[in-house]
Amino acid sequence: MAKVIAVNAGSSSLKFKLFEMPEEKVICSGIADRIGHEDAIFAIKPANGEKNETICNIPDHTIAVEMLLEALVDEGIVASLNEIKGIGHRIVQGGAYFSHSEELNDRTEKLIEELIPLAPLHNAAHLIGFRAFKKALPNVRQIAVFDTAFHQTMEPQDYLYACPMEYYEKYKVRRYGAHGTSHMYLAQCAQSYLKKGQNKIITCHIGSGASLCAIKDCKCVATSMGLTPLAGIMMGTRTGDIDPSVMPYLVKQTGKSAEEIYQEFNKKSGLLGISGISNDTRDVEKAALEGDERANLAIKLYARRVADYIGQYYVRLGGCDLIVFSAGVGENSPYFRKAMIDEVKEALHIELNDEANNTMVRGKEGIISSKDSAIPVVVIPTDEEVMIARDIVSILKLK
Repeated sequence: MAKVIAVNAGSSSLKFKLFEMPEEKVICSGIADRIGHEDAIFAIKPANGEKNETICNIPDHTIAVEMLLEALVDEGIVASLNEIKGIGHRIVQGGAYFSHSEELNDRTEKLIEELIPLAPLHNAAHLIGFRAFKKALPNVRQIAVFDTAFHQTMEPQDYLYACPMEYYEKYKVRRYGAHGTSHMYLAQCAQSYLKKGQNKIITCHIGSGASLCAIKDCKCVATSMGLTPLAGIMMGTRTGDIDPSVMPYLVKQTGKSAEEIYQEFNKKSGLLGISGISNDTRDVEKAALEGDERANLAIKLYARRVADYIGQYYVRLGGCDLIVFSAGVGENSPYFRKAMIDEVKEALHIELNDEANNTMVRGKEGIISSKDSAIPVVVIPTDEEVMIARDIVSILKLK
């Protein structure tokens, strides 16, 4: 048995989950949030205990890691830090360099750093987290698990943009996708719902950030996010796909800089921008049910964009044997799932079981379509952390 830590470091946060492997038993989880602020939050929760939360000054990620490790010992979660045998880090952007997870060393660290321009907020933060753990536990090996790795099986005609080829050759401009670890997990779990000879899946990772993936034989064929997570379907605060000429047009009309408009596309658009209420689907759903027209429009627009990709991927795969919903909205919002399926049900002959759909929330897994549906629809809660833990054990050859 080995204890390993799955880590997701953001620019001002550090999420973690401690596993006992190979049993995949969660021992504890937690987060250091608002890093860099005097009123930062540190929380840790043993699997069978109550959450311990404190508000304190956490000046940087190094201190956050030290607090995490101290808490593991102080609360008796581990008898000694020597019990920790491996650490795995979620890395958003692996570019074309990485088609699978790899051990973190001088080479991988350098390549991840080189890719910072493609994911400036994410990759830089991930490296800060890696270096903080390296300083605190210098003898513990670490691995990188890339959001983009699963999508490296796409063909050039699926990942290239129709801009001058030199932009791809010189600057690596292409579709990379995201949420790959989640899509891979869902593809693996989905196998139990497929009949012999079936191999075509559309996975819908619908959270605040959202993406779809067309999968055949457990390999990515196409995915909705692009060079960055801004592309694809409409999201909580992101536009999704948009005419590129909107950018220079708005710069000229508003007097704002391209960077200001770009930030609005990322942080003030999507459900928030259309509804004018919130980026949270629960708030938008409530407002729509109370008769708010913009909230209702936001839901229709969101559902239509998801449906567009489901239809596109149905054609790309030459059919579909299973549709999977997951992530925060996909796992917990019967209302939004129904709105999305309603947009494709006539064309694809899909029929939901309303009772099953309404009860499939809060971690439940199961089929939400009726027996008469031409394509089964299933909810599968995603678990990116356990995928990281599995790769730690596999790559570091832990027992």
